[in-house]
Amino acid sequence: MFDLAIVWDWLAFAVRWLHVIAAIAWIGDSFYFIALDLGLRASSDRRDGVAGEQWQVHGGGFYQMKKFTVAPRELPDHLVWFKWQSYTTWLSGAVLLAIVYWVGADLFLIDPTKAELAQWQAILISAGSLTIGWLVYDFLCRSGMAEKPTQLMILLFVLLVAMGWGYSQIFTGRAMMLHLGAFTATIMTANVFFVIMPNQRIVVNDLKEGRTPEAKYGKIAKLRSTHNNYLTLPVLFLMLSNHYPLAFATEYAWIIASLVFLTGVTIRHYFNTRHATGKGPLWTWGATAAIFAVIVALSMVPGMDSYEESEARALTPQEQKFASAARFEDAYYAVAGNCSMCHSREPGWDGIVAPPKGVVLETEADVARHARLIYLQAGASHAMPPPNAFEMDDEARQQIVAWYREVAG
Repeated sequence: MFDLAIVWDWLAFAVRWLHVIAAIAWIGDSFYFIALDLGLRASSDRRDGVAGEQWQVHGGGFYQMKKFTVAPRELPDHLVWFKWQSYTTWLSGAVLLAIVYWVGADLFLIDPTKAELAQWQAILISAGSLTIGWLVYDFLCRSGMAEKPTQLMILLFVLLVAMGWGYSQIFTGRAMMLHLGAFTATIMTANVFFVIMPNQRIVVNDLKEGRTPEAKYGKIAKLRSTHNNYLTLPVLFLMLSNHYPLAFATEYAWIIASLVFLTGVTIRHYFNTRHATGKGPLWTWGATAAIFAVIVALSMVPGMDSYEESEARALTPQEQKFASAARFEDAYYAVAGNCSMCHSREPGWDGIVAPPKGVVLETEADVARHARLIYLQAGASHAMPPPNAFEMDDEARQQIVAWYREVAG
């Protein structure tokens, strides 16, 4: 039997898997090459244009890594380019954004308590906003701010804070976090596509045609690569944040997201300094811990109930079909009896302070809105509820399956 909900969920999983694998490769490259560059030592063959070298041991073998000040005298026959990791990460992330947040805009993207948006309007804002960061950041770099790295990073931080606040005014908290991560990742990939790779191609073409390459192209590419390195950790946090309601489903989620960027800077500064000097500044650990403590405290500050937003939004035509289905009453009681203790606005299970993943299943409207997720988690699979919480019987699961398939087919 063909089940579109299951096929669609596996498609999302496959794209997410690709996205994670590509991101691991890309971030791994960034960490490795920045550490290698900072750890270079004086070389014995500086007359050949070698700026520094480093001996490494891995996997039972020894490696001698050399970096040229500008470029070697002749182009080697085999040259490995590092670009597809970045491109694959961004492209797969864009597809995942469309699958989860654009197709599921009514549930995951639009917050009617903040802005009354049609689905097409929300998607247009979502897609269009991702380019703003790159345009502003690239303008600053080309304006001469690149020679003032501290001031440039402060301005970039201000831009990220402003975008986080802006997203929080129109989208759900979960979408705000994700879009701020995608906003930052777009800057990073655009750095690779529009600056780093073109500059490297200029150097390669100069070598092919017998010209001496200019050092400025490598210097510019190195600066953009370093910026990317400092942005990696915040992007990872933002991409994982949708699993943690205390991060995205509070009134101050945009401030939490902003502070995460500061922790990324302090952590990377420690390791980059350690790679360069052999000893990292210990104050960065204290600063990171202090910022994280502020993040935790913000998640506990009383504010508006982020979960009330689901009550304010009218059911879509498809959700109304689930709410009026003949088997809805049985399914609702199956969910209420097995899921609502944890998935409520004020969870009753010890140790759970917020509904898991921000999913609330108290009212009939709540259940109708989350029909597909309920079906996948508690009908088509036994993912929920956890077996040590409730032992949901097969009859209850079959009631959920029958209800969902009555509408979805």
